[in-house]
Amino acid sequence: MTNARLQLPERMVHGEVVKARLLVQHPMDSGYLQDLQGKTVPRNIIRLLTCHYDDREIFRVEPSSGVAGNPLFEFFFRALESGQLRIRWVDDRGQTGELLQALRVQPPASRAPGT
Repeated sequence: MTNARLQLPERMVHGEVVKARLLVQHPMDSGYLQDLQGKTVPRNIIRLLTCHYDDREIFRVEPSSGVAGNPLFEFFFRALESGQLRIRWVDDRGQTGELLQALRVQPPASRAPGT
């Protein structure tokens, strides 16, 4: 089973650009390494990873075998309203993973008259 962790700012304000950091625990086997018995370890990398903010795709990556194990992905998006991030991935073996994260977006701070 593949696990993932998502790091977001504690506070998000409407209209703000937010940095997301996603760590996915996955071996990302390139297919070039050998095990202790000399057998080639079959290739098994994440083929596709997508992130949706409610129903809109905001991030997509198709990693290659050059990506190290336990990859860290960093991306930015604009926080518009409270909702949900849905991150999904699939690897060469067809195994899938999913991470759901609720977002709470604060309304913009009101400005005092005359400022």
